[in-house]
Order: sequence, then C-alpha cells, then structure tokens
Amino acid sequence: MAKLVIHDLHVEVEGKEILKGVDLTIEQNETVALLGPNGHGKSTLLAAIMGHPRYSVTKGSIFLNDQDVLKMSVDQRSKAGLFLAMQYPSEVPGVINADFLKSAVNSRREKPVTLFQFYKMLDTASKEMKIPFEMANRSLNEGFSGGEKKRNEILQLKLLKPTFALLDEIDSGLDVDAMQTVGEAIRAEQQKGMGFLVVSHYARLYDLITPTRAVVMINGKIAVQGGPEIIRRIDTTGYEWIKAEYGIDVEKEEAGMNTVSIGSCAVKEMK
Repeated sequence: MAKLVIHDLHVEVEGKEILKGVDLTIEQNETVALLGPNGHGKSTLLAAIMGHPRYSVTKGSIFLNDQDVLKMSVDQRSKAGLFLAMQYPSEVPGVINADFLKSAVNSRREKPVTLFQFYKMLDTASKEMKIPFEMANRSLNEGFSGGEKKRNEILQLKLLKPTFALLDEIDSGLDVDAMQTVGEAIRAEQQKGMGFLVVSHYARLYDLITPTRAVVMINGKIAVQGGPEIIRRIDTTGYEWIKAEYGIDVEKEEAGMNTVSIGSCAVKEMK
C-alpha cells in the first residue's frame, strides 16, 4: 500500500521559517483532516509537498514509498501520484480547458488517449461534477466563478486519478449544492482507495467526507493527532483546549485571526 512520509520538514518563505519540523505519515485509503489557525502552515505544507518554487525546504524529507519527492520536479511529483487542488486556482487566458486536461492526462500515460476516449472521460467527469460540458471549450478558469474553479479542480482529480490528493480549502466559495457535489466526488474516489490530505475551516465538508483521522497544525508543527472527534471539538470550542492540555501558546500572526470558530475560518479567542 502506498505511503506518503514527511519527516522533520522545515520550510521557509522569503526567508521566514513557516514549517518548523513537521512529521506526518499518510497511507493510501486514508483521509486526513488538516486543521489549525490561519497562518500556521497548512497551505505551506501542501505547497511544499507539491514543489511550489516559492517555498524553500531547508531541512527534512518527503518520501512517496521509496521515492525521494524533494528530488523530483513538479511534473515528476504529479506523475508519481501527487495532486494539489489549489485554494486559488489561476486563470490562464488562451489555454483551452479541454486541451489542458488532455495534456495532463497524456502526461501520465505511455500511449496517448484518443480524442474519442478523452471526450468520453471528460463528459462523464463533467456530469459527475455538474459542470456544463461547454466549459471545456473556455480558457482555463478564465471567467469561472469561485465554485466553478473549485469543481474544475476536482474534475482534474477525477481524470488524473492520483494516489494522494492534497485539497487546500476546496470547499471555500461553494454553495450548499456545489459542496454536496464535491463531497460526493471525494467519497467516490475514497472508495477507490485514493488517499487525501484535506485542509478546510468548515466542519460541513468533513461531515460529508468522513476523515479517518485529524491532525492539528500549530506554530508550524503538528501539535495534536487523533480521531475525527477532534474536528467537532475544535468546531465547538476553538483551539483553547490545546493550550490548556498541551501547554502550547498559539502565535497570533494575523490581527484578529483567533476570534471566531472553525466555521468562520479562524478560531475562538484564546485567553
């Protein structure tokens, strides 16, 4: 069974250390909820795994089975089975969505998919994501609503079939119906054995996809790991119990970041 192993990972952004020794192992068939206050390293971890050039790994390792991920280029990481659904998908004028998707699919195949096969795959995935097929002929994400961009990210996931999917707030910007569609799509891939690392500030998404366990990132480290009950506890009480039980002071890097519940993308105020 495939395994993604992160050990003592330190990451800097523009000379500032964000991750300060992250240890995390994810196995195929697992869905791990990654929680924590804003600004404490969740998105940084996902970007570093995928190889974003803005994020500099200064120490530690990432292995996908016996493959050293840090020695791979971004495209090699994708071909090895990693996928990142971005929090803010970029608009790419002039690049047709269908052409982009077809190239991405072919990059993982020894023999290119035929045009008929591809459009059959795309039509099926579009219907499952409730995306109008006409969107395939528009420029990638250009003029898409926030919800359309996020559903298009999951459509990519369904076509590429990675071993591990990293989802960075895939639910932000979704209305209730779109969130249900995304949740159903994730559940379908869970049943096929895909592994997930999911960042969200909304308990509703986690209710839909039922994570196998939860980890909480505080101050650039994994502070707490446990079962899904951690999600409900944070949604109900915020993060102050971590300070009380583990003696960890939450660094407040953004004004007002620790003032409300998980459902509002932050945390309750810690005394």
